[in-house]
Amino acid sequence: MTLNFNPETDYILEDERVLLRLLKDSDYEFLLPFALNEPDTWKYSHISAHGEDGMRQYIQDALAAKATGREYPFIVFDKQTQAYAGSTRFYDILPAYQTVQLGYTWYGEKFRGTGLNKHCKFLLLQLAFETFNALRVEFRADARNERSIAAMKSIGCIPEGILRSNMPLTGGGRRDSIVLSILKDEWEGGVKEALLRKVNG
Repeated sequence: MTLNFNPETDYILEDERVLLRLLKDSDYEFLLPFALNEPDTWKYSHISAHGEDGMRQYIQDALAAKATGREYPFIVFDKQTQAYAGSTRFYDILPAYQTVQLGYTWYGEKFRGTGLNKHCKFLLLQLAFETFNALRVEFRADARNERSIAAMKSIGCIPEGILRSNMPLTGGGRRDSIVLSILKDEWEGGVKEALLRKVNG
């Protein structure tokens, strides 16, 4: 068995609240205001999109990784406010292992805590488990990023452990990363229904 994933497909995910589509070069103009005005967005990230050059490089790197089949980046559109909200992606896509990682997720300040993330995660997990036929979706975060860790646990992620000093930080130093995951049988065995209730609640 292998992943039913095609990097050339234009995956479009949508519900009444959010639309996710493939990130494009032309999306620079939609995401640039975050890069200029909200530098704390990448406080815990090892890759920063701060500033004009930062955002331009961020998009170029994402699309270059997409071209190799290793990653698939999305731009997030919030239907409630009719505005672009941020970005997320699948990465470390391993077809032979039927596993993917889900991350590089960030939203502008006004979109955080609004329920938008749960809508995005439901659609992305549904795609991973039900279309790609992934057996495992992995998540990672800076072990100090309590907000992100709480958000991942709230959608059904199970913490697995800490990778100590496993990557450099943009501003210098290194970070410990927490690893969490959801397995296909967990998705089918209750995680999907629980997350759907939160999305619809």
